[in-house]
Amino acid sequence: ASGAGGQHINKTSSAIRITHLPTGIVVTCQDQRSQHKNKDKALRVLKSKLNEMAQSEQDKEVAENRRSQVGTGDRSERIRTYNYPQGRVTDHRIGLTVYKLDDVLEGDLDQLTEPLITYDQTQKLAESGF
Repeated sequence: ASGAGGQHINKTSSAIRITHLPTGIVVTCQDQRSQHKNKDKALRVLKSKLNEMAQSEQDKEVAENRRSQVGTGDRSERIRTYNYPQGRVTDHRIGLTVYKLDDVLEGDLDQLTEPLITYDQTQKLAESGF
C-alpha cells in the first residue's frame, strides 16, 4: 500500500461504492484514508461520468438530426434532373416531368414549385391525421 495512508489504508474501512440506480453506473473509491474524502471523490467521478454520458447522448442526437437533414450525398438522393437533349426537367421527389427545359432555365419555376408545394401540404395533412 503505497501513497497517502500507507499501510493504514488497508486497516480501515474507508472504501466507498456508489451506484447510480437510474443508469446502473457503479463508482468505487479507496484512494484516501478518510471515508468522507473517498465519498467526495467518488461523487465527483460519478458526476463526471453522468455528464459525459449526457453529452455523448446529445452529440448522438445532433448527429442523427444532421444525418437526416443532409443525407449521404449518394446519387440515389437526387432531387431534379435536367435533360438537355430531350428538353426535359424531372423532379424526383414527386415524380413530376416537364418538357419545358428552356422555360425553367429562364426562371419559370412555377410549373415545378406549385406541384411540389401541393405535395408537401398533402403530406403534412396526412401526418396530422386529416
